Amino acid sequence: MRNLKLIIRREYLARVRNKTFIIMTFLSPLILVGMFMLVGYLSMLNSSEQQIIGLYDETGIFSSDFKDGRQVQYLDFSNLSFEKALVKVREQEYYGLIYIPEKENGDVGQIQFFGLEPPGLGTVQTVEKTISDRLTKRELMLRGIDISAMEAAEVKVDVEIQNFSGQRTSKMSNYIKMIFGGIAGYLLMMFIIIYGNMVMRSVIEEKTNRIIEIIVSSVKPIHLMLGKVLGTSLAGLTQFSIWVILGAVLLWITSFTLGIDILSTQKEQMEMMGQMAQSDLSLFLADVYNLPLLSLFVFFVIYFLGGYFLYSSIYAAIGAAVDSETDTQQFMFPVIFPLMLGIYVGFFAVIENPHGTISTIFSMIPLTSPIVMLMRIPFGVPWYELLISLSLLLITNLGVIWLASKIYRVGILMYGKKATYKELFKWLKY
Repeated sequence: MRNLKLIIRREYLARVRNKTFIIMTFLSPLILVGMFMLVGYLSMLNSSEQQIIGLYDETGIFSSDFKDGRQVQYLDFSNLSFEKALVKVREQEYYGLIYIPEKENGDVGQIQFFGLEPPGLGTVQTVEKTISDRLTKRELMLRGIDISAMEAAEVKVDVEIQNFSGQRTSKMSNYIKMIFGGIAGYLLMMFIIIYGNMVMRSVIEEKTNRIIEIIVSSVKPIHLMLGKVLGTSLAGLTQFSIWVILGAVLLWITSFTLGIDILSTQKEQMEMMGQMAQSDLSLFLADVYNLPLLSLFVFFVIYFLGGYFLYSSIYAAIGAAVDSETDTQQFMFPVIFPLMLGIYVGFFAVIENPHGTISTIFSMIPLTSPIVMLMRIPFGVPWYELLISLSLLLITNLGVIWLASKIYRVGILMYGKKATYKELFKWLKY
């Protein structure tokens, strides 16, 4: 046990004292916050730019329907010839020209948009809706239907969402849970891959330098493998904690210093998604506040450790079975596949039905449960399902660690022979 503690301490200190580890620990939050602030700044610039769009309406009935907005201004060139209007828009470098032709029978012809580049989807939808609404009203009037009476008779329905205890939630509630669960699951997958590869490279490095032969003479192979896994996991948690704290501080300082309001830059996107009224906004904020953030954080750490020990043991066994990092490629797909499967199940099954059969099954399977269960937690998971999932993850961890240690014990002293799945199976019998 004393040797295990020494190995854990050695691995931990070797990681945290590494120059690359130190640089990336403090540089990564700077890069991430910098990119985040850059996106916010560019969004602010984009929202402040106004597009000027020319309008050439041969019918003469749509000019009043195109209203200027904060980001768009319409200029009517219908009094010019079409060729002159087109030249003027091109010379002034306007965003584009909307051409509404008139047929001989008075109907509207094929509407066209001329510009240096294809217009954005929002611009096209606005043009189509504006013209469609106007033509619909004209058609109704031709059929003798009173438009004002029809508009007065229109009834708007607003569905209020409540749970059985009477607590109200916003219509964006599931999107909020999806975002938080998706971020947690994706981060966990990335951390498992990053720190698992770190363990594998450490084993390969020591095996290549023949240091492992000296170490294994006084330490049991299973203790050496567990020491590497535990030491690297502690280094990973240390790095993650620094990232969270430093990232939050940097984000607050930069937003306060530069005056960039990140939330305000997403105002238009939020309006397009929800068009939420003031009461809906308060419900939206209440949904964020009522999220089980503490539970999500606690289970993130638990499932990170469970998933990390599971996959790192496999990574350590792979590192011991090969002589170079190039030889690991043949073993990577079976390791990466369950992680990717967990992400896909999370984004396609959990989001659609978090308590469905597929979501529940994959949140129990140990190879995918760390990711899928984290995505389910914001939607509320019964305690017994969490208990079953964690129990299966623990049992699988013990089994995989035992199997990996048998491969590790033989593989660290094997040189010059390229390992195959058949060879690995033989090593399990030793």
